[in-house]
Amino acid sequence: MAKRGKKDNSKLREMIKEYGVKDLNDVHEFVKMLTAETIQAALDAELENELGYSRYDYRNKTTDNSRNGYSSKTVQGSMGKVELSIPRDRKGEFEPELVKKHQTDISAIEDKVIYLYSQGVSTREIQKTMEELYGINVDDSRVSKITDKILPMIREWQERPLQSVYAMVVLDAIHYSVREDGQVTKKAAYVVIGTGLDGMKDVLGIWLGATESSRYWLTVFNELKNRGVEDILIASVDGLAGFVEAINTAFPKTEVQRCIIHQIRNSTKYVSYKDLKEFTRDLKPIYRAASEESGLAALDDLEKKWGAKYPLSVKSWRNNWNDLSTLFRYSPLIRKLIYTTNAAENFHRQLRKVTKTKGAFVSEGALMKMLYLTTMRVSEKWTHPIPSWALILGDLMIYFGDRMKQQH
Repeated sequence: MAKRGKKDNSKLREMIKEYGVKDLNDVHEFVKMLTAETIQAALDAELENELGYSRYDYRNKTTDNSRNGYSSKTVQGSMGKVELSIPRDRKGEFEPELVKKHQTDISAIEDKVIYLYSQGVSTREIQKTMEELYGINVDDSRVSKITDKILPMIREWQERPLQSVYAMVVLDAIHYSVREDGQVTKKAAYVVIGTGLDGMKDVLGIWLGATESSRYWLTVFNELKNRGVEDILIASVDGLAGFVEAINTAFPKTEVQRCIIHQIRNSTKYVSYKDLKEFTRDLKPIYRAASEESGLAALDDLEKKWGAKYPLSVKSWRNNWNDLSTLFRYSPLIRKLIYTTNAAENFHRQLRKVTKTKGAFVSEGALMKMLYLTTMRVSEKWTHPIPSWALILGDLMIYFGDRMKQQH
């Protein structure tokens, strides 16, 4: 075999390191992503490795053993039965590692495909890696067929019943490129993360829309109601116009807190770089004030200093004050939870880790599969209530006691 170039070896080593391949057992686990024709190719490659020469390459044959046809074997996969032809050797010494002698279930192999898919591994990358490691030409449509088995699971997850009341929800959207009718279009993935009265976080759902709009968010809120949500105490939202109206239409009693971080970003985009640090520092007394009255006084100070130079920046705080000042009604523990959509931003970072290499998804279905699998993996770690939840719940009972008692 020709010697690979340094660049190829480097990329291969990087990929092996990423997948945690440290020994031959790990290599076989990596190969287990294959099914049907690909598994068949891997079995043939195993026998070739065992014998030490490729088919018909008798010139390099150094053993008195040889191929001896195939034996049929039916195994069970998660999508049904699969027929395999197990290669045999003349001496009967060959025992394949990928599908062992008495193994009848290969669903774990398909689970491996789904796991790798959830890590952001594209079918093209899988194909290239398999070819470099084993010389196997992988049909990339096979991976798509395997991962399609989770589509019913996604529908069930999206339609599952929800709690009747949530202490807080965080709403935000993340944008992706998707191929549609031969063109690349932008899609918004609407994400809702809820915190129940038990203090546990949960992704209530992910919805794909053409663009982020208040009209679509209203559709999301109405779906939450249809799934059992009767009340949301506090909602933390980004700065989308019409967002508050959409929430109040579906949940009239919900207190809305506009994300302070989004507000800072939006107002400082009008500020020149040389003034940015000082202007940002002057914003802190506003949203860190002990009371709304103190916050307004700090806003007055900001306007006196910067109003003439940056009127739009100051005006945005005035115009959005009703939704920015909600946090002043609550204790520091609750303020910390609601003043920003940080929970959604942290979740989005996890999504971007596995989607950052994607130029454009081949379909909405491919995007949704990736988002769902990543969501399942991230939310598995949400096993404990929010820190200091008992104290937070006590504060919430003071502010929303009647509404919370109605839910028990």
